[in-house]
Formats: sequence, structure tokens, C-alpha cells
Amino acid sequence: MYLKELTNEEFSNFTDQFVQSSIYQTIEYAFVMNKQGFDSLFLGLLDDRNKIVAATLLLIQKKFGFKYAYAPRGFLLDYTNVALFETFTTSIKKYLGKKDIIAVKLCPMIVKSLYNEKYQLLGNNKFYNTLFETFKRLGYYHLGYNNYFESLKPRFESILDLSKPTDILFKGFKRGLRNKIRTASRKGIEIYKGTSRDLEHLYLQVKDRYSRNLGYFDHVFYFFSKNDSVEFFYTKLNTEKFLKISKKAYEVQEEYNNALNSIILNQNIKNRDHYINKKVSADRNFEHFKKDLVKATNYLRDDPNGIITATALILKRRDTIYLFMDGYDKKYREFHSKHLLIWTLIEKYQKEGYKYFHLGGMTNIQLNDNSYKGLNDFKSAFGATTYEYIGDFELITNQGLYFMYKNAAPIRNLFKR
Repeated sequence: MYLKELTNEEFSNFTDQFVQSSIYQTIEYAFVMNKQGFDSLFLGLLDDRNKIVAATLLLIQKKFGFKYAYAPRGFLLDYTNVALFETFTTSIKKYLGKKDIIAVKLCPMIVKSLYNEKYQLLGNNKFYNTLFETFKRLGYYHLGYNNYFESLKPRFESILDLSKPTDILFKGFKRGLRNKIRTASRKGIEIYKGTSRDLEHLYLQVKDRYSRNLGYFDHVFYFFSKNDSVEFFYTKLNTEKFLKISKKAYEVQEEYNNALNSIILNQNIKNRDHYINKKVSADRNFEHFKKDLVKATNYLRDDPNGIITATALILKRRDTIYLFMDGYDKKYREFHSKHLLIWTLIEKYQKEGYKYFHLGGMTNIQLNDNSYKGLNDFKSAFGATTYEYIGDFELITNQGLYFMYKNAAPIRNLFKR
């Protein structure tokens, strides 16, 4: 067996037929990251018949003059085939070492455990301990079981099985989520399919929590559109419709309150306390609808063409939909636009025959004190399964240069002060 650089076509053909692969192991993603300052390599291990039996995308970054490689979502190989894994490891160490690349970091899609929407354990990978020990024996250093988003890719991910009919899927959502989806529909939230020209709305909604620039999203859309595997959607508050809905609700509540007033003023009324209590509750509702009416009037005055409230960038690969990036405008969180948007997309792609809807990364669901609990609960509310992966590994590929890199760390830290 021997290792060689693959052409774009060779790598794509291999990934297309490989059983388990991710959007992060594609030439499209490599092209996106090239625009973010990374070089890329496609490497393949070939057998005696010149057939590719393992491969990887490597993203190369320079750190203080040292070259470091990343293999997003790991290598494309059967890790349970120990002989193949060992040969690939030996080959890649030798190959990268000659190119003065000090190490490679990878985050394999090796499942450790699965959890249901209530965070209850569904099962563990029976091969996990053996695989973990194989990594260690081959010289990979495990970087720990990270809890948040500090690693190369999230160690926890939320994936929804779309095999059930849409009505059953919806019934599987938590009650609060179903109510919010209905609320969004009732309040005039509408969904549109956007183009690359609309991506700025996504960027503005996520820029405070995500370090990528607008160009990153532009490049994702551009490169993944080459094979029709990207779509962009957004929600818009129809301000004219919202005003009509608010006015109608206000009028209905006003009529109801007046009816209660008439009953209470009737001197012969029985159960007066009962109606007084109903009137107190009705007055609270009336104030709520009155505020909505004022708000809706202002919205229509200021934004007669509507207000964009939530966004979603979708990538498609094989039988899986990836919610690659999503956002919402916090000023309009009361409309629950993102809840409706994601449900609409789940419904759309389920009908198109996709089998999985990838809701994205989560943090450690087993932590009691977790600042991302809201994010975890939001995704689990869709009835999704939580996947816990093995975490990040580092493989040193040039011992001498790696030693120099590590010993230069104290000097680098001085310049950071």
C-alpha cells in the first residue's frame, strides 16, 4: 500500500461511495476553508490494485511559522480494521513529516453513546473501548472529553430521524415547542426561500456568537451550489398581516370584556365572585392585546415591507439535511420564528425523502451547570437523538519541529501580554 495526493475528482468519487462521511469531508468544504486562509490536501491510501481504501481531507494552517493539519470529522476509513488504520497512520505520519507538518488533529465520527430527547441513555458503542485503546497504541493523544465548543467540531450533536410521517414527528415535539410553532403561524410569520444576496441577514444575526465573516457564508453558498446541495431560507414578519391579526384579537377581547362588565353590573347575578375573577383575567389579556396592537401599528409604519426575523442555511448530502447555520433577531424573539422555520424545513425535507435532519452541535447534556442548556433543550425539543462522539485526537507527525513549536509557546505567550 502507498499514500498519494488525490485529485479533486478522485477524492470526491471516494467520499461519494464511502459509507459514513460528512459535509466537512468534501472538496466543497475544502474550497470554503481555502478562502479562510487554509491550504488543503486530499490524501488517499491505495492498495496493490491501485484502489483507494482510505482517504482524508487535511486543512493546513500556519501557526507562528509552523504548519499544522486538521482532519475535520476524522479520516475516511474503517477504524475497526486495525491493520488498515495502522498502515494509514504510519503512512500519513511519514508523508506529513516530510512536508514539515508538525501534527494532525482529528475529530472522528466515532460514537461513544446515544441519548434520547430526555437525555436518557439509549446505548453505548460496544467497540468504543477497543477503538480508544487502538488510537492510543498507534500514537494518538486524546485531547480530553470537552464539554462545550472549544474543540475542532462539537463532541455532541443532535440528529432527528425523519423516518416517521410528519404528523407523528410533530406530535413527538415537546408541547412548548408545538405551541410556539403555532404562535408563529398565527402572528403572521411567513417563510421564504432566499438567494446568496440574502445571506447578510444570517451574518447579522449570528456575528456576535460566530467568528466567521460574511464572506464565509458567501463561499459556502457558492461552492456547495455547484452540485445543488445548498439552500437558504428566512422568515419574515408580515407587518400588515400582524396588524390585522392584532386588531381582530383586540376587538374580540374588547367585546368579551364588555360582556363580562354587563354581567357583573347586573344586580341579580349569581356567582358574582366567579365573574369578577374572570374579568380580572380578561383585563390582563386585554392589556396584552392592546400592547400588541400598538406594537403592530408601529411595525407597519416603520417596516411596511415586513421584518426578517430568522434565517437558516441548509446543506444537503446524501440522505441527510444539515442545518449548517441558523440565526434569529433577538428583538423579535416573541414571534418564535426560528421554531416555525425549522419545523417547516423538517416537514419539507421529510416529504422529499431525506432520512435525517442534522440540527447541529450541542454541549455536554450531562452537565448540571451548563450555560448552553437553553440551546440543548431547544434542539432536544424536536425529539432528536443526541450523539456523543469520541472527541479530538492529535498525532505528532514531525517530532523535531513539534518539540520546537511547543518550546516556543512561552515566548509566544509573552507577546500576547
